[in-house]
Amino acid sequence: MVDLSRALAGPHAGQMFGDLGARVIKVENPTAGDDTRSWGPPFVGPEDDPQATYFFSCNRNKESIALDLKSDDGRETLEKLIARADILVENFRGGVLDRLGFSTARCSEINPRLVILSITGFGHDGPEAARAGYDQIAQGEAGLMSLTGSGPGDFNKVGVPIADLLGGIHGVVGVLAALLERERTGRGKVVRTSLIAGMVGVHAFQGTRATIAGEDPQPGGNHHPSLSPYGMFRCRGGAVQISVGNEKLWQRFCAAFDLDPSAPGMETNSARVENRPQVTAAIEDAFSAYEPEALLEKLETAGIPGGIVRTLQQVYDWEQALSQGLKVSVDHPVLGEVDLPGSPLRFFDVDASGERETTVTQHAAPPLLGEHEAVIRSWLED
Repeated sequence: MVDLSRALAGPHAGQMFGDLGARVIKVENPTAGDDTRSWGPPFVGPEDDPQATYFFSCNRNKESIALDLKSDDGRETLEKLIARADILVENFRGGVLDRLGFSTARCSEINPRLVILSITGFGHDGPEAARAGYDQIAQGEAGLMSLTGSGPGDFNKVGVPIADLLGGIHGVVGVLAALLERERTGRGKVVRTSLIAGMVGVHAFQGTRATIAGEDPQPGGNHHPSLSPYGMFRCRGGAVQISVGNEKLWQRFCAAFDLDPSAPGMETNSARVENRPQVTAAIEDAFSAYEPEALLEKLETAGIPGGIVRTLQQVYDWEQALSQGLKVSVDHPVLGEVDLPGSPLRFFDVDASGERETTVTQHAAPPLLGEHEAVIRSWLED
């Protein structure tokens, strides 16, 4: 895979392919490399060679070559890479690759089996195709911020660049489908997605509230707009989250905490949604006698799904997260051994004797700028 992308959407897609076992060659400009190499703080490492932790979040399992694509050598080297590639990922603004001499038609001419993933901000066509796409702008434009916040009118972005991340993830899904089709046709394809498409693609039930019911959903804080009780509730010294998703659980929940399941305003889910302040007050009054850990134990005993809100440091120390491979160690040439968030996927072979895990557990650190240039150029000359 040739990764021409920078920032987050395309690099996240490239990292996913690297996690899946692809050889990912990241092409960077020789002056400063990927934009995220300078995004900070935080920076870590020596003062004369600071490393941006942002770059580390989306570039493991890649090799780096620095190419000036406006030079003859840069264009010739990229052409050789394309000729050998299965996938090319780019997230330039529309027309940039064409001006460099690498339009989709030209890339397909070089390698008819090439699958091209193009990620833009607003889509490659339509009346606003030329707009620059950045995550928070896309979160606002595509409606996600209108759903996120403490209450009506209090619009907030998600705490991670979710538009970028979902643009990359949707792109990977499209590429995998195109690779499968290539097995039948022998030809590659162009897969296009955008930050706003990724956002609309996860509207889920909020989207159908708008398209079918004619509603315009507003931020609802930490409570589900269609279920009650489902959300975060205060208790003594903290808070817990509960998910009471059906009437059977509601009956069980009320029995555990001496609540009347058929009290006025609480007898059905619809009634509880309509009377949410009343329900929340009753539950938080019942929870006030418990500290979080004791409350979670009681919920577990009653069979009610519950949890706490962990900080990221707590997540990366959590035995359950560690058991799922969600933290990995890599050896970086400047920083030495560092920990990174792990891949969300695990793989198993299955036969009559059962399952045998085949998940890759050894990962390469995000590369230094141009770190693999000699290796890549030598391979291209073979």
